[in-house]
Order: sequence, then C-alpha cells, then structure tokens
Amino acid sequence: MKNLNRTGKLKKVDGVDIFCIVILGIFSLIILIPFINVVMISITSQKDYLNSTFIVIPRSPTLQSFKRLFEDGRLWSGYRTTLTLVAVGMPMNVFLTYCMAYGLSRKGYPGKKLIFTLVLITMIFQGGIVPLYLVMRSLNLTNTLWSVILAYGVNTFYMILVKNYIESLPESLIESAHLDGAGEWTILFRIILPLSKPILATIVLFYSVDRWNEWYNSMIFLRKQEMFPLQLVLRNIVINSEMAGNITSSSAATQGSQFTMGLKMAAVIMTMLPIMCVYPFLQKHFVKGIMVGAVKE
Repeated sequence: MKNLNRTGKLKKVDGVDIFCIVILGIFSLIILIPFINVVMISITSQKDYLNSTFIVIPRSPTLQSFKRLFEDGRLWSGYRTTLTLVAVGMPMNVFLTYCMAYGLSRKGYPGKKLIFTLVLITMIFQGGIVPLYLVMRSLNLTNTLWSVILAYGVNTFYMILVKNYIESLPESLIESAHLDGAGEWTILFRIILPLSKPILATIVLFYSVDRWNEWYNSMIFLRKQEMFPLQLVLRNIVINSEMAGNITSSSAATQGSQFTMGLKMAAVIMTMLPIMCVYPFLQKHFVKGIMVGAVKE
C-alpha cells in the first residue's frame, strides 16, 4: 500500500501505519457506538427496546419521543432562555477573561504575581453557593436571568490558556506599539486580539458549551418555570414523565418507563445537536488554540 507524504511523493505504508490505523479505528468505534445507540433508542419503538437495550438498527422506528418533546411548550421557552444566556453571558465571559489574561501577561504589571496566585487559589477553594445566593439576594437579582449570567464570570483554566497564548506572541509587537504611542486598550483590541483567533475560538467554544449546559445556578436562583433554561426544562419533562409512569398500573408503568428512556435519549440529542452544528466551524482554530495556550514557550 502507498500514500502521499508531505512532499507529494508516494511512500509505502508499513506495518506501523497499519497498526495505527487499526487502533484509531477501534477507538473511533468505541466513541461512535454509544452515540449511535443513543440516537437509535430515541427513535425506537417500545417493543424493540423491551427486546434489547442495545439497538443499532431499530425494527420499527418512531418519532414519538421527539413529538412529545416538541409538543411541550416548555421546550421552546427553555431554548429561548438558554440562547439568551449564551448571547449575553458568553461575550461577557470572553471579555473579562481576555482582559484579565492580557493584564497578567504584561511584564512589570504591579502586583501581578499576587493577583495570579489569588486567582489560582479559586481553582481549589471557592466561597460556595450560600454566600453567592446572599450576594444575589442583596442585589435584588434573584429570580432574574442576571443572577445566572453574573454568577459565572471568569474561568481560571480558560484565563490561563489565554495568558499563555498572549505570552507566546512576540514582545516586539507590543514594544513597537508603545513607541508609536498606542495605549493598552489599543494594543489589546488592534494588535493582540486579531492575532488571537485560535485561542479566541477555543474559549468562545468552551464558554458557549458552559452556558449552553447551564442548569445548576438556574435551579438555585430562578423560580418561574418560563425562565428555566433548556437543561432544566428537559430535566423536568423527563421527571414528570417518570412520575406519570409510576402512578399507573404495573404494565402501563413498564411501557411508560421504556417511553421515558426514549424521551431521555431524545432530550440528550436535543441538547447536543446545536453544539455539534457549531463545533465543525471552530475546529480548525480550536485545535491550534488549545495546543498553543496549554504550553508556555
């Protein structure tokens, strides 16, 4: 067997290449099979699921689980709330993270080591949910989306990635800008930011996923169901379906439990689908950003 190398010439495929292909193929199947099983369970009939919990190809496909999700009005309000959290919270997170990372990456910044140490401590020790709730209540933000948005500011790990990436850029660029009279904000937004597309795409994806999966702070601070985000709505739909199955007869409860499993898998797919649609567009920058930001040169 032959393939093309970097110079465009054919080279022989040796035993090591074949071994690597086989190993990667096996790992790919290990990753794909559970995902395929989730999709198949979400569209399988109750009878097929009773016969086997592991389904690759359903005999009688049905979309009843998805129909039940879409018929519930709470699903659309959940999407609206989650999209609001992503649209408002993610840019705020990226802005704060990038500004802090830029400040801590500058040489001669007063108190740089102390501030960076205090930030690192938050990765191990945190104030807890009770002090945070008391702060939100004192600001009259409970039962509003702002309590969920402001409860999550800067992720320390993401900030370290950005800081390492900025420090990997040539220092001569910043020195030249200073000689030309540029201020820190000008340097940040007109020099550093355009050169930071890989790490920017990385933290945008990270924060978007975090905001998309938001449910814990919403469960603590929100009381109105029409304000619940998607994750909390799907959780309530599944719990309500399970409770409805438990109060019926034994045979109906068995069918209801299988329907609940299909509902759970449908909820998983509805949660993953938007992120899976966005990730391919960020993958090129994501891989480069995570590698450069994780290793300080």
